Amino acid sequence: MEKPTHAYFEGKIVPYAEAKIGILTHALNYGTGAFGGLRGDWNPEREQMYLFRPGDHYRRLLNSAKLLCMSFDHTPESLTAITKELLRKEGFRENVYVRPLVYKASEGIGVKLHGLDDEISIVALPFGLYLANDTDAHVTISSWRRVDDNVIPARGKITGAYANSALIKTDAQRAGFDEALVLTQDGHISEGSAENLFMVRDGVLLTPPVTDNVLEGITRRSVIELAQKELALSVMERPIDRTEVYICDELFMTGTAAQITAITRVDHRRVGSGSMGPVATRLREIFHDVVIGKVEKYRTWNIPVYKK
Repeated sequence: MEKPTHAYFEGKIVPYAEAKIGILTHALNYGTGAFGGLRGDWNPEREQMYLFRPGDHYRRLLNSAKLLCMSFDHTPESLTAITKELLRKEGFRENVYVRPLVYKASEGIGVKLHGLDDEISIVALPFGLYLANDTDAHVTISSWRRVDDNVIPARGKITGAYANSALIKTDAQRAGFDEALVLTQDGHISEGSAENLFMVRDGVLLTPPVTDNVLEGITRRSVIELAQKELALSVMERPIDRTEVYICDELFMTGTAAQITAITRVDHRRVGSGSMGPVATRLREIFHDVVIGKVEKYRTWNIPVYKK
């Protein structure tokens, strides 16, 4: 993967090679950090890059920081401004992924959250498809269970919790699948290793509730609104049983990295017709136009990076 040229680190934008931490940094040793992920989408016709809902992303990041007893003077607006400055310095003219990180920066031994220094960093790099088979993904039901909110808060992107995601993803891909779906402790579908899940059944768009240990996804929220307003679909948040995904009409995943990824097989069972369905197809088209700033009614979701 190509490394960034610059990073926001310890309060300023510096060359990426200078953004270094010590090996005793608390977050590195104990997973006491939280991250975000947002996209900058390049519109070649307008020669403009749009950040997709950065205020919502940074609001969630700061909420994740609260879960880890972190305190920052930053606001979603100030972090958006820093991100725009960083992207201008990089000069990207392509789609990018932005990775902000809040972390316990003190160096030393000792498991706790209080009495430690808090820091924030931001980097950006070019980014293409998260899953190669984004219109034809084959997934499995993971043998690993999703971390519970009373173990590690799933609604925050806590760095240590992603060891769970890594176990899920690696086992699935080594077994020949593109991705995996993971169950809650009571056996309901929660999400993918790093994606929210949607299912179409009998004309209703269904998604697990945020109380089923899912990340409160920004793309998830956007897709719900687009499905209701643009496709006039009924959307319901409710628990989804494991066997429902074998007999549903459509299945797809959403996320900042994955965007809208269609699932066509689960554990070698065909989903619906066995190809990407009409709901996922249409939502992908609408979502693409929205994120590059082509849809006027959703323009408030897009923050332009370059001055015109």
